[in-house]
Amino acid sequence: MLCPTLWPKQPGTRLRPIPDPGEEETMTATRGDATSLFATPKTVAEHRADGSIVLRSPEPLRDSARCIGDWLEHFARQAPDKIFLAERDSADTPWATVTYAGALRRVRAAASWILAQGLSAERPVVILSDNSIDHALLALAAQHVGVPSAAISPAYSLMSRDFDKLKSMIALLEPGAIYVSSTKPFAAALAAIKPLHSAQIISGNAGDADALAFRAIAATPETPDVTTAFAAVTPDTIAKFLFTSGSTGTPKAVINTQRMLTSSQQAKAQTWTFLEQSGGDLVILDWLPWSHTFGANHNFNLVLRNGGSLYIDGGKPAPGLFATSLANLKSVMPTVYFNVPRGFDMLIAALRGDEELRRRFFSEVKFAFYAGAALPQNLWDALEQLSMETVGRALPMVSAWGSTETSPLATDCHFLAERSGNIGVPIPGTELKLVTSGDKLEVRVRGPNVTPGYWKAPELTKQAFDDEGFYLIGDAVKLADSARPERGLFFDGRVAEDFKLNSGTWVSVGTLRVAGIAALAPLAQDIVVSGHGGDEVRFLVFPNVAACRAHAGLPETAGVNEVLGHEKVRVAIAQGLARLKQQGANSSGHATRALLLAEPPSVDGGEITDKGYINQRAVLTRRADAVARLNDDVSGAWVGL
Repeated sequence: MLCPTLWPKQPGTRLRPIPDPGEEETMTATRGDATSLFATPKTVAEHRADGSIVLRSPEPLRDSARCIGDWLEHFARQAPDKIFLAERDSADTPWATVTYAGALRRVRAAASWILAQGLSAERPVVILSDNSIDHALLALAAQHVGVPSAAISPAYSLMSRDFDKLKSMIALLEPGAIYVSSTKPFAAALAAIKPLHSAQIISGNAGDADALAFRAIAATPETPDVTTAFAAVTPDTIAKFLFTSGSTGTPKAVINTQRMLTSSQQAKAQTWTFLEQSGGDLVILDWLPWSHTFGANHNFNLVLRNGGSLYIDGGKPAPGLFATSLANLKSVMPTVYFNVPRGFDMLIAALRGDEELRRRFFSEVKFAFYAGAALPQNLWDALEQLSMETVGRALPMVSAWGSTETSPLATDCHFLAERSGNIGVPIPGTELKLVTSGDKLEVRVRGPNVTPGYWKAPELTKQAFDDEGFYLIGDAVKLADSARPERGLFFDGRVAEDFKLNSGTWVSVGTLRVAGIAALAPLAQDIVVSGHGGDEVRFLVFPNVAACRAHAGLPETAGVNEVLGHEKVRVAIAQGLARLKQQGANSSGHATRALLLAEPPSVDGGEITDKGYINQRAVLTRRADAVARLNDDVSGAWVGL
């Protein structure tokens, strides 16, 4: 289908970069073809006597909605027949859609059932399944009447063997209702958690005899209690619980209030100024899971707040699933495209080999947004080049930064960055405190978008904030230009991941990981940096097996060990290590050895989230034997300089 453009095209107009001092804010850039996309970034820096720096936007945060339900009610009145959500089972089936009016009708009906069950923050709605229309409507129904929802990553139910993390989450939340798309694939998980709750099981499959069909719940006659309960929702009402990814430890239930969600989207509207003029033309095709803040609070709420249309992508950047995403991209041409670096990596490979996909993808998309991890520069350059070749302009690439605890927006790169990695400036209403930590600047966050704490974990909550109420996010940043903070910040890794060599030199794991992936491209999918207390840095490499197989010229039937052991692959890895060293880095800025890992990262082992974020510490701990082989001077397993 053809989608409307995000804003009216105007000949000769361009996307604005950051103006130099004294220049007019209406100056133009060399990329993009639209005007008034973003607000000009402005940042005030307060230098304190203790050496810390507080950054904030001089633009005050305007009033935000009372709750996200107000958005749904508004667009059900103003654009009742507009498509809100769409999904399909496969590339061969038509899109099933629900309008704003239809969504509100089913939300209020399901909310009547929720109230009748006596659900509350102490007995919330838990959702174990992937994104779907039913998933969205059930979550919105709960939140509409002040009952939190909690979407839990399906990986904990479908990929886990011991269900330990799922059990801990259910025990913590004590849900009153649990939703699955169908009971059959979740049977083992449901059996494992059965002793831990007394919840009603709800299924999206009306044929499941062992569960209550969501279809029946969404057909419940609406009661007057819904209007009363909706009116009682306040900005401080808990909207949802989102679990941390576990990338830094055991998953914690982060309290997300209505204020957090609505203030975050208000700040987004003030930085992405086109939303106020043409947000209703927003068309997004998105796979990012609603069990994480990027997909749920940023993308889903962006559509809902602005009256856009969200097409739920049943694919994802994973083997065997990305073909679905590509077929969907040919069907629905998004006006803004969101993904994580792994997704862009796979998309670029597909775009290079499919002219029709290139033409359709670049025809409507006005800019691309990456988050979840730093985007390697080679991917940034490749996407710009492909867009230049296809439509004659370089596709603008923007990003943002935050966490589950900041719902998620804390900074926004609403300007043309010169290279990948710029996470932008503080959004209106949010303050960043930069504190010296070793040779880095640790960043802390305060604002209405920040969580009040973790559910039933007062000690963890206390430890998460400093004495001024700034959230201790654990990340480090660098100023792009210390004299001009409006030029943005660069992510500088996680403070806890960095380590020292025995020379006393600090290794910036986050920075080196991105540089290493770029140097070993396209053979490295991800990298874990080792060398704690040693003489030199070494890499554990999760390979892009498909790229390695192609580089070696091996058939699809070739096994992983055969592929990774092929001489052409080993030579290419060695050449990549040499390239990294030639960039002029000292001992802390390059690796001398690399070990290719045949086993992919483990969900049960806490090595990876379903967004593809690698937990460095968990990998090093779980794969101590691999680290030992990497450090064994006589081992033939590793590749060296």
